[in-house]
Amino acid sequence: QVQLVDSGGGLVRTGASLRLSCVVSGRTFNVGSMGWFRQPPGKEREFVASIGWSGSRTYYSGSVKGRFTISRDNDKNTVYLQMNSLKPEDTAVYSCYLDQNGMRYWGKGTLVTVSS
Repeated sequence: QVQLVDSGGGLVRTGASLRLSCVVSGRTFNVGSMGWFRQPPGKEREFVASIGWSGSRTYYSGSVKGRFTISRDNDKNTVYLQMNSLKPEDTAVYSCYLDQNGMRYWGKGTLVTVSS
């Protein structure tokens, strides 16, 4: 019954910014960590960022650290990924996840394309 809806992707130029959103419904939000993975074209899925239930602990992949910021608003059951200084290498399908009761739930993914 848990459902995650991720959105906010689009086509932008190098150096631009995007903010991705992930809204959770069907269960309480304050259970576990949430985060984002991405899958570039022709490559395997890779970790991007995660955030603990309170928002105080965050973790980033080295390739995005300093450019991306993950945050959450538990009152709105939403997690965000603010992406700045985007590069063509960031082009991928971005998917959010929720860890709850020993299970990992996924959004369908949103496409981010960064042109040179």
